[in-house]
Amino acid sequence: MPQKNRTVKGALGGVLGLVGLSAVAGLLVAASVTPVLAMTGIAGSEALNIFEDLPENLQVDAPMQQSTIYATGLDGNPVALASFYEQKRVPVAYDQIAPVMYDAILSSEDKNFYTHGGINLGATVKAAVGNVAGTTDRGASTITQQYVKNVQVQECEQNVDTAAEDYSAQVEQCFLDAAVAKGGEGVERKLQEMRFALQIEKEYSKNAILLGYLNIANFGGTIYGIEAAANRYFSTSAANLTLVQAATIAGMVQEPNRFRIDRPEGIWTDDAGVAHNGEADGYKETKERRDYVLNRLLADKKITQAAHDEAVATPVTPALSEPQQGCGAAGDNAYFCQYVKAVIENDPAFGDTESERKANLRRGGMQIYTSLDLRVQQTAIDAVKAQVPQAMPGILVGGTGVSIEATTGRVLAMAQNTVFNETGEANLAAGETSQVFAADKQHGGSTYGFETGSTYKLFTLLAWLESGHSVNQVLDGRLKTFSPFTKCGDRVTNTAKINNFGNSGGSVGSVRQFTAQSLNTGFLAMAQQLDLCKINEVAKRLGVHYGNGDDITTGGTNVNLAPNDPFPTVLGSKSVAPLQVAGAYATVANNGVFCEPRVIDRVVGANGDEIPPPQEKCSQQLTPEVAATAAYALRGVMEGNGTGSRANPGDGTQLIGKTGTAEKEHTMLVESSTKVTTAVWVGNIDGREPLNSFRNNEGTRLGDIRYGLARAIQGAADAVYPADPFPRPDDKLVRQVLTDVPNVVGKSVGEATSIIEAAGFSVAVGDPVDGPAGDVVVAQDPSGQAPSGATITISPSNGQGVTVPDITGQSKSAAQSALFGAGFSSISFDSSCNPPNSVVSSTDPAANTSANRSTAISVTCR
Repeated sequence: MPQKNRTVKGALGGVLGLVGLSAVAGLLVAASVTPVLAMTGIAGSEALNIFEDLPENLQVDAPMQQSTIYATGLDGNPVALASFYEQKRVPVAYDQIAPVMYDAILSSEDKNFYTHGGINLGATVKAAVGNVAGTTDRGASTITQQYVKNVQVQECEQNVDTAAEDYSAQVEQCFLDAAVAKGGEGVERKLQEMRFALQIEKEYSKNAILLGYLNIANFGGTIYGIEAAANRYFSTSAANLTLVQAATIAGMVQEPNRFRIDRPEGIWTDDAGVAHNGEADGYKETKERRDYVLNRLLADKKITQAAHDEAVATPVTPALSEPQQGCGAAGDNAYFCQYVKAVIENDPAFGDTESERKANLRRGGMQIYTSLDLRVQQTAIDAVKAQVPQAMPGILVGGTGVSIEATTGRVLAMAQNTVFNETGEANLAAGETSQVFAADKQHGGSTYGFETGSTYKLFTLLAWLESGHSVNQVLDGRLKTFSPFTKCGDRVTNTAKINNFGNSGGSVGSVRQFTAQSLNTGFLAMAQQLDLCKINEVAKRLGVHYGNGDDITTGGTNVNLAPNDPFPTVLGSKSVAPLQVAGAYATVANNGVFCEPRVIDRVVGANGDEIPPPQEKCSQQLTPEVAATAAYALRGVMEGNGTGSRANPGDGTQLIGKTGTAEKEHTMLVESSTKVTTAVWVGNIDGREPLNSFRNNEGTRLGDIRYGLARAIQGAADAVYPADPFPRPDDKLVRQVLTDVPNVVGKSVGEATSIIEAAGFSVAVGDPVDGPAGDVVVAQDPSGQAPSGATITISPSNGQGVTVPDITGQSKSAAQSALFGAGFSSISFDSSCNPPNSVVSSTDPAANTSANRSTAISVTCR
């Protein structure tokens, strides 16, 4: 580290501080002889309080440690994905370090380590004098004192905000404050260092102190601890270090950033522009320091002359292993890692404040076991990479697939087509980004999310069922302008005429048929019988919100469309993260129990204790009856000619699902077994280019990629998580619904058609039958009641019929005359007409109906 010039005032303060040091030197000198004297000779010094309890941070087994994120590997066992650290450190046990490393560090740094009581008073006083002149005290301390100093540096670094612009400068100042004394304050710090060193010697064994020192010491840059140093500089472990390697690393502790050997271009450059201590000069300064260590080992008779000479003759030859940290080290799993990182930085389970949570991730040594299952994830990665181009001219194309365990909300897979890059040089046009397409903004995703298309129709279906309607109810889903609607209790007019996919004219059909066909007009017909606001409320209950975090019932990003208008509410122009859509469908698959997506199963702290992870949040949001019946309707999407059938893996697993296309620029597909739900999205990361104007390398239109993508991922999930069939639908919610059929006999064909269609039925005009002249309906079938939406056949007159006169109340003779007069020749009177005072009560055919003149007329009297 660089040194700072001392001022006259600072130097005078240092001299005065030396008086204080000499005043207590008599008390401390005994402590420098043996540990026993350290226990007795100065234990009574109230002025120094030498044997007060050590601060917790000085415990030799508590250095800052890296945190590691794990997934379930292909063999079902945990596998590391990525590590996070400010100090690259992998603590090891005493027997995991080669003996030659202990010899090298002791011979070069503290040959009397096992005989002194923790401090070297003479050297410390000498160092303090040097501090007054502004030099460091490296080389003036015992291993124990150096351990204390390293802890003090680390404690200071822990209080530095990692996001601060001057982070590096603050970290450097931490070293200067601990290693470069400043006047009286510097001398006071030396006294405190000595006091803590003595206390450590009292509470810990020599081996524990030595191990603690090697686990905490800096070896250049962010490399801390002997294991990380062995790995970084020689691609080996501390247990397998050779004599040459151990001597090289031991030599670094004096000035880690000067003697590091991972800068082949050199550590520093002189005024002439010549680089020093790099590959060009054979790491000259590091070699000189290494050879010093070798000389000390020889002097202490730790190595033979032959071993010494051979080692000195060996050039400094690094075998570097690049330390990787952060989600970039997770490769194709980086986007899931980014989601986990966001959870840790935002969830109170990991700290009270954001800065505390970030510090715990980089310093707390947590082992974080996640829900990611590479048995599903690897297939997702392969499918996304193979089918969705990383980049292509003319469109910023994105694609992602995410799978969750329906019964728990655990995220099993999360893959996307881009290359992870969180630097300022990330290039979206080249397919480089840190944005998590599957997630919302809070978890590293899009600012707005992506349009869901018809996958949002799920919530109209659920609101329909919750209102007591049947999936077998038949509605008029033919193309027209649907109006009015009910919105939050108010009647509103709609003037927009919305087409179906492929410009289909729609049809009259059942809700189950509408679902399988994803018929826009069918769902608009359903929505007319519901409150639009209640549809969005169902979505909210199932964890759906806009990608930017806005409430799905009130917020939104499209200023031209209110969130509760028919188009966004029913047909899915809302921008939502795929993971939230998957969570909603998983609720249907899980008997109506919604489980908030989660990614962390278990956390183990640096001390081996369990840390409670974020709580699992599951709650019953749909009745089992509604969930089972919705699943019954959604199965039609994945079977037969359903719109999602191309995404069915065909492995015998019963699936539900839904497709969605948003204005030709975004596509989604969701499918689910009773165990795992998969959602895929392919669309414009930014912009509004039509997907089907582009094809991938296999010749598949971008708008059709979703089928193969979802099929591959769900197939892998079905293999790892075998599922059961879905429960039977509720009898009441699949019933046939009968509706009164209006009587249109006697109306014109046009008027009759309008009346019947207004009542929700279809009309078919049958063959003409006998009836009076003119445009008049003579008969209809059925009459009375029929299933809603059923077809009513009306029969117009052929003009050859006669109207049966109304003879009700007439005597037998008068009735007979009227019928003969109308042209009927075949008349029969019931015996009820024989009494002299009887009058006609009815005829068959009935009065005012049309009949052929040859039709037999039966008369009944009273």
